Amino acid sequence: MQITFRQMKPEDADAVSEIEIKSFALPWKRDTFYEVVQRKNTVYIVGEIDKKIVAYAGAWLAFNEAEVMSVAVLSEYRGRGYGTKLFGELLRLCKERGANAVTLEVRPSNTAAIKLYESFGLKSVGRRPKYYIDNGEDALIMWNTDLGLDRQMVRSSDG
Repeated sequence: MQITFRQMKPEDADAVSEIEIKSFALPWKRDTFYEVVQRKNTVYIVGEIDKKIVAYAGAWLAFNEAEVMSVAVLSEYRGRGYGTKLFGELLRLCKERGANAVTLEVRPSNTAAIKLYESFGLKSVGRRPKYYIDNGEDALIMWNTDLGLDRQMVRSSDG
């Protein structure tokens, strides 16, 4: 199955909210997605298979940095490389909009996500103690301060 990416639109909020609820312990509300995709300082994309939204990712831009807010793929579509392609496309678009650094927080228990982010050059630089209010888990702070068009981004967009 081929996944295609496009810019998220306000009318995608319902589908994206469903993915959010299924993916995160502390999901954003539908209205948040409706509003955030209309801001000029954000990059939000969806991944579609046969016209069904199965994934989304988003980042906020400030100066020359991108802060990744969410990356999610419906569970039944995981393990097929879609997350890698999705994250690569998000970083490509952030770079296109002027970002040369990217940061995010991730649960230390989310080893699959950490492995994905490391494959794009992000490194853990610290922790935010008790960051996640649902269970008190710390957050790893990850950065890539040189968001050049590296081999990972080229690889992820090749297929």
